[in-house]
Amino acid sequence: MKRMAVALLFVPTLALADGAPLFKQNCAPCHAMDGSANTPAGKSTKAKDLRSPAVQKKTDEELAKQIRNGKGPMPSFKARFKENEIAELVGFIRALGKKKVVADSG
Repeated sequence: MKRMAVALLFVPTLALADGAPLFKQNCAPCHAMDGSANTPAGKSTKAKDLRSPAVQKKTDEELAKQIRNGKGPMPSFKARFKENEIAELVGFIRALGKKKVVADSG
């Protein structure tokens, strides 16, 4: 049981590490590396702050579906990403939300 608990502690870190390059190349131009959407493209397209409670309360599947299919000005990425890459991006988005909570409380 202890091994499982230890393994679970490292899952967000792994997702963050694996998802970061994908996010930087494909998402950061609009959403910024910190998820704030504070970029010229993010402002002009009204991209969502991925750290916000509204985004963070979505289920993993809802986030994955939006990455796959796009929404509004956000393009579909289903032809570009494999399912494991989408899962890595969802993990990265979750980590962004946790970073904001820590920053806001510190």
